Amino acid sequence: MAPPHLIAHRGWALRYPENTRAALAAALEAGARWVETDVQLASDGVPYLFHDRTLERLCGVQGALHRLTSGAVDALRASEPKSFGQRFRALPVARLEVVPELLALHAKAFCFVELKRVTLEHHGIERVLDAVLPVVEPLAGRCALISFSLPVLTAARRRTRLPVGAVIEDWRLLGDPELHALAPEYVFADLECLPSSGPLRVPHGRLAVYEVARPELALELGARGASFVETFAIGEMLAAFAQLGLRGEEPRPA
Repeated sequence: MAPPHLIAHRGWALRYPENTRAALAAALEAGARWVETDVQLASDGVPYLFHDRTLERLCGVQGALHRLTSGAVDALRASEPKSFGQRFRALPVARLEVVPELLALHAKAFCFVELKRVTLEHHGIERVLDAVLPVVEPLAGRCALISFSLPVLTAARRRTRLPVGAVIEDWRLLGDPELHALAPEYVFADLECLPSSGPLRVPHGRLAVYEVARPELALELGARGASFVETFAIGEMLAAFAQLGLRGEEPRPA
């Protein structure tokens, strides 16, 4: 069985502040062909690449991104100080526009764009889609929308031809009627929620497992049926696969 594809989780997040242009660019330059990033909206609706509900871990300040205007967010620095000290002190919070810019430089790359629950809670489904779709729809065939929120993915089905992926934290959610009706092209599952043994089957699409940092575990998951594993250590995992003589096939849309 072919090894699973490696997805750069928030870019090369082990070596660079996550979800920044630097993290995504480094992952792609290291050879990643699949990347994942998170999206939240500022108070005025501008989409940014950001994971957490608060600014503290990445930016070292109090507050939340959705409460700030885009001007205020642009003034922040995404240095992730507890992990990297002052090494990245000049790095800005990235706007969603960096995704098509980077994919234009890497013709074979594919990006999973996660619509975060916190931004859906504060802005609503339609406003989030209004902000995100104009940026990513030109990437048809090279981009998918993913989320923990099945309602936003269902709404996206009505508005775009981009593939979608359901993110789950509980394996039992595979039996959810709403998920079956959605028939997502991808299912992203937390490593900790997987059955301890046996084949990994999802009712629709292809399975991606997060967060994986060991190549032997990635290969085990691939042998059980996972099409993808998502990792913060993309450079290290790519190097380990190369040492084993393993190469994934070229990315393709679902």
